[in-house]
Amino acid sequence: MGPKASQKGGKPNKKANEASKAALRGAHAGQARKIRKSTTFRRPKTLELSRTPKYPRVSIPHQPRLDSGKILIHPLNTESAMKKIEENNTLVFIVDTKANKRQIAAALKKQYDVTCVKINTLIRPDGTKKAFARLTADVDALDIAATKLAIV
Repeated sequence: MGPKASQKGGKPNKKANEASKAALRGAHAGQARKIRKSTTFRRPKTLELSRTPKYPRVSIPHQPRLDSGKILIHPLNTESAMKKIEENNTLVFIVDTKANKRQIAAALKKQYDVTCVKINTLIRPDGTKKAFARLTADVDALDIAATKLAIV
C-alpha cells in the first residue's frame, strides 16, 4: 500500500489542517461571549409542564362542615331561658362553637321558620356556645317553644 494523497508531496491538505485546528479549539470556540450589562442574574425561562398526577389528592368531596342540622345542637330550657322566652320574646339555644351569628340565623329560619331581630352569643365556661335569638314582634317565642321545640 502506498502513502495517502495528502502526504504525497510532503504538504498536508488545507482542509485537514483547518479540521485539526478546529478540533483543538473545541466546538464552541467560534461563539462570542454575551456581554452582561445588568448586575443581577435572571434565570432563563424554561419549559413548565402541567401536572399529571397519578391519583387525585382529595379522595371524595366532603359535605359542608356546618349545615343547619349541625349548627343548632339543642334548645335550652333553664329557668333563666324560660324567663327570656316569656318576657323578651327570645329563644335560647346551645349551638356549635364554630357557627357565627349569620349561620345561626339561617339555621333558625330553615328549621323553625322564624326570623330573628338580633342574635347574641357567648361561650359558656364549659366550652359550649349559647345563642340568644330575639324574634320579630309578629312571632311569639312562647308559641314556638311550645309547638316546635316542646320545651314548655
